[in-house]
Amino acid sequence: MSQRGVFWALLPDKLRRLPADLTALLGWVIFVNLAVFLPVVRETPLRVVLGLPFVLFIPGYALIAALFPEAGESPTESESEQATAATDGSGTISDRGIDGIERVALSFGLSIAVVPLIGLVLNFTPWGIRLVPIMVAVSGFTVGMTALAASRRWALPPEDQFSVPYRAWVNSVRTELFEPTSRTDSVLNVILVLSVLLAVGSVGYAVAVPKEGESFSEFYLLMEDDSGELVADGYPTDFQRGEPQELVVGVGNQEHETVDYTVVAEIQRVDIVDNETRIQETTELRRFQTTVQNNETWQRQHTVAPRMTGERLRLQYLLYRGDPGQQLNRSDAYRELHLWVNVTG
Repeated sequence: MSQRGVFWALLPDKLRRLPADLTALLGWVIFVNLAVFLPVVRETPLRVVLGLPFVLFIPGYALIAALFPEAGESPTESESEQATAATDGSGTISDRGIDGIERVALSFGLSIAVVPLIGLVLNFTPWGIRLVPIMVAVSGFTVGMTALAASRRWALPPEDQFSVPYRAWVNSVRTELFEPTSRTDSVLNVILVLSVLLAVGSVGYAVAVPKEGESFSEFYLLMEDDSGELVADGYPTDFQRGEPQELVVGVGNQEHETVDYTVVAEIQRVDIVDNETRIQETTELRRFQTTVQNNETWQRQHTVAPRMTGERLRLQYLLYRGDPGQQLNRSDAYRELHLWVNVTG
């Protein structure tokens, strides 16, 4: 017995009897998770190529397979059988179910409906709408619907079970391409093949070489509210000299590349003359250095305990790309944030 035969014999009986289309669903779920989470593969276009059908088609097909386990027939075949039944007096025929074209169309429609609903449910959970919860939820839904579809399909007689007519499709394509009935059909077949190749190539190029959008870095301050959530509100304005208060400083990288950042926090005594801010005295409070990957976010809690006292002092955060050096040039800062605070002794 070959190695493949030995491996096949070790599989459970239900897995060996699983229909080909449902097996393909489970295989797609496995491969798309590998493409999303494997360290090297997730940086390649394979992640997008497998991810788009996973979101737009796979969940809907699994749901349709669970709802309609029986084989269907096309509308033209159904009308022909109804006409035959009417002429020979045999009565009406049973519901025709859905055929392959309807199954594919409903799969796209239900996927577009199901995936946003899963995201809506996750939005009200502690996990939120993030990559890992979305992948787990959509994968779990697809696997669950696939198991239900297999169970319902096995409950039907073999002749009533739905199966994808792969051989009929292959034979039909071979006949149309290599055995055309006329020269016109041959030319049209060539044009059709070229059009399909052009469309697939265009989509593949768009996925593999996406157009980069605007490049920017997010820079923000957050506070922790009474419920423990981080919000952009309720910033402290009154400090006691040397008594700490907590802030959270964050950086979001949307530069389409990995960037080294430096965050410098200062407390400054300033004068405003003719709408121009002049720094009279400054004390550096803290300096953070970090490397942030593209489309990633960095946050760090900063304990602010200023020693400088006075009214309307400026608590300033400066963001630099790279190392600004010990002698700061504030005009070279990439981003700037500040709060006006009072510090009493």
